[in-house]
Amino acid sequence: MAHVYILECSDGSLYVGSTRHLELRLEQHRVGRGSAYTKCRLPVRLRWTYEFEHVGAAFAFEKQVQNWSRAKRIALIEGRLADLPALARSKSS
Repeated sequence: MAHVYILECSDGSLYVGSTRHLELRLEQHRVGRGSAYTKCRLPVRLRWTYEFEHVGAAFAFEKQVQNWSRAKRIALIEGRLADLPALARSKSS
């Protein structure tokens, strides 16, 4: 199993990651060893997670969500899945 997760950082930014060991990875983020990005923005709070059967699928979804707008990430966090298509960035922007 693998997880994609979204953390909210102390500055309000959203960090997207993936891992096979969610609790361990969250602890790494909490103590400043999770990533360079979150290390400078502690504390962090888990806002959303989803479990995938395959690591490759989780990694692919992580990369997809990393390219989403903040509004689209928040819609995902809030479970407003029907809003996601309307929040997609146009290809020209």
